Amino acid sequence: MAIVSIDARDRTPIYAQLDRALRAAIATGRLQPGDQLPTVRQLAVDLRVNANTVARVYAELERAGILETRRGVGSFVSATPAQAHPPRDRDRRLRAFVTRVQADAHAAGFDLDDVIAALGGSRR
Repeated sequence: MAIVSIDARDRTPIYAQLDRALRAAIATGRLQPGDQLPTVRQLAVDLRVNANTVARVYAELERAGILETRRGVGSFVSATPAQAHPPRDRDRRLRAFVTRVQADAHAAGFDLDDVIAALGGSRR
């Protein structure tokens, strides 16, 4: 049984589904730092996808610091759940946070300059 799954009916490219699924498994704690992943060949067989697709995703996740590959041993999770979120997800969450802060500040009668001044002062 595969550690993740893909949906053949989904129009999202298989490599993107696999990337998202592995990141989600790490982010939710299903995969922990230090856990060994199946070999490229084994995961490709389990998911019924091309091994090159799995190899591409593993390589991209390694470049992103999510996985660590030890030659002759295998691929391992090296990221914490917080680090596993895709960069675009982090940007989206940050924008949502800033929007909430701006709305709360406005509702409390503060303008953006007040908020920036307060944030700058909190670093001391």
